[in-house]
Amino acid sequence: MRLFRFLSPSPSQDVAALLYGHAVAQARDPDFYAAGGVPDTLDGRFDMVCLHVFLLLHRLKRDGTAGGELGQRLFDRMFADLEMNMRELGVSDYGIGHRMKAMAAAFYGRIAAYEEGLAGGEAALRQALDRNLFGTARTDQATLDRMARYVAAVAVALEAQDSGSLAAGSVAFPHGQAEPARHG
Repeated sequence: MRLFRFLSPSPSQDVAALLYGHAVAQARDPDFYAAGGVPDTLDGRFDMVCLHVFLLLHRLKRDGTAGGELGQRLFDRMFADLEMNMRELGVSDYGIGHRMKAMAAAFYGRIAAYEEGLAGGEAALRQALDRNLFGTARTDQATLDRMARYVAAVAVALEAQDSGSLAAGSVAFPHGQAEPARHG
C-alpha cells in the first residue's frame, strides 16, 4: 500500500522555475553591486530579485489569462525559494511566517511603485528606485539615472520577446547595467 504519492511538477511550474532562475541570475550580476551602487546585502539582493521578477510579471500581464497564470506560478516559485533560503539560514517556523508576510508586503509595494514608475516616465521611475531598491543606501543622481535607464531598457526588451518563448521558460535579459559608473 502506498502512503504517499509524489507528484511531479507540472510543465507550467517547470517554466516558472526557469523564468525565476533567469531573474535570479540577472539579479546576481556583480555590476549591480560593484559599480551599480546596490547594497551587497541580503536586502539589496532581495530587492534585485524583486525588481527582475517584477519586470517579468509586468511583461507576462500582456499575455492575458495564460500570462497571469504563469505570473502566479512565478510568484509562488519566488516565495517558495525565499522560504527555503530562510530555513537554510536557520530561521524558525514561527519566524518564517512573519518574515514571509513582511516580504510579500514589501514585494507588493515594490510592484505598485515600479508600475507607477514605468508608467510615469524616467523621473517617476528614479523616485521608485530611490525609495525601494536604494532605500537602505544613499545614492547619487547618476546612479539613479543609470538604473532607471536599465529598468526601462529591460521593460522594452521584455516587451519585444515572443510570448511563446516566455511560455517555454526562455527569457533574455540585457546584460548588466546600461553603462558603467563614471568617476571624475
